[in-house]
Amino acid sequence: MALNMGKTIRIKSGGITVKAKLNDTKSAQAIWEALPFKGYANRWGDEIYFSIPVHAAPEEGQELVDLGDLGYWLGGRALCIFFGPTPMSRGDEIRPAGPVPVVGKIIGDAKVFRQVASGAEILVERESES
Repeated sequence: MALNMGKTIRIKSGGITVKAKLNDTKSAQAIWEALPFKGYANRWGDEIYFSIPVHAAPEEGQELVDLGDLGYWLGGRALCIFFGPTPMSRGDEIRPAGPVPVVGKIIGDAKVFRQVASGAEILVERESES
């Protein structure tokens, strides 16, 4: 999926502020249209996921994702931030609990999310649209 160079979001939790680019999937567009929103982090290995006010139509998902990918978990209506192996991973791969469409990518070091604890508030808002 190509990144939509005009849709940049900002993700904040505690002292962390990270930017990400959304891609051109329908799920990413639905997320963009719902911004801003807040959620509360759930940790699952090196993944954070949290419920968001988005109900996107099913899209083809990926069984493996890359470091820094953002996914949309339809079953939980949740945004997923991947920053390392999960309990389902084999070796160094990053494997979601089930296939998810990738909706964007963290700009910079996604591993900063290791500092975010379960239950922490997360704010997602628009950074820019050009």
